[in-house]
Amino acid sequence: MACSAGGGRRKSAMMMTIRSAKAAAFFVLFAGFLVSGVARAQSTAPSLASTSEFRVCGDPANLPFSNQAGEGFENKIAALFAGYLHEPVTSVWFPQIIGFYRNTLFAHRCDVVMGTVAGGDMVDTTTPYYHTGYVIVTRAADNIASIDLGDPVFSDKKIGLIAKTPPTDTVARHHLLAHVTPYNLTVDTRVEAPAKTLLLDLVAGKIDVGLVWGPFAGYYIKHDNLPLAMAFLPTEAGGPRLDYRIAMGVRPSDVTFRRTLNALIQKHQDEITAILRDYGIPLLDEQGNPLKP
Repeated sequence: MACSAGGGRRKSAMMMTIRSAKAAAFFVLFAGFLVSGVARAQSTAPSLASTSEFRVCGDPANLPFSNQAGEGFENKIAALFAGYLHEPVTSVWFPQIIGFYRNTLFAHRCDVVMGTVAGGDMVDTTTPYYHTGYVIVTRAADNIASIDLGDPVFSDKKIGLIAKTPPTDTVARHHLLAHVTPYNLTVDTRVEAPAKTLLLDLVAGKIDVGLVWGPFAGYYIKHDNLPLAMAFLPTEAGGPRLDYRIAMGVRPSDVTFRRTLNALIQKHQDEITAILRDYGIPLLDEQGNPLKP
């Protein structure tokens, strides 16, 4: 989910999108920087991952990723893995906002965060198990085929996006910020769902274009049968990164548990992908090309 300061800020923005907008962290400058030092300090500590329960750190109200009723795709993948390990799933719920890792994973109340940016600096991450990105969403009836924000077709369009996420930079590069309607990034997902609100505003004609994290768009278009069309937003030369590989996050000390998760991902990738497709999640291949639904 770049070594320059600017690259670090974009990576952190993505990770918070998956979580709070998660919206999708992933993925803004966010809480990860507050706990990365804690993670490093614990890298030499003994493993505390349970060997009798599959203990998941989850958001209680953040579809399509997870919810307390077990309806998200992360819930389904957790249940899949727990079944192969012959362990029950237990979950610790906390909104994926500032304090999420501190109050869950690093409080040793649970052992795995089911979705985080691969290679992020907050936790150790597994092998990525899906690759996705930001999408451009329009009303199907408008028949807008372009995905290039520099196209004149977008010059007079009202654009909705989640504030401080990577597409904000792309919009600014094309001098379209005056056309933007921002939606909150850092929210308590139990009371706000900014990505869903954005998509419903697009259907209602309050905005004309939505730039949103792909899993939100794919899920709500399919689940709510929204009359919308979406396509991956292309990364421009010199522009912000807009696609990310998503992995699972564990404490640095839990090396054996991370290896167990990696083995499960490798062996059951087809089943994982089937779950993602069932939720309408748009996927990219290793070269960044869209996979057909």
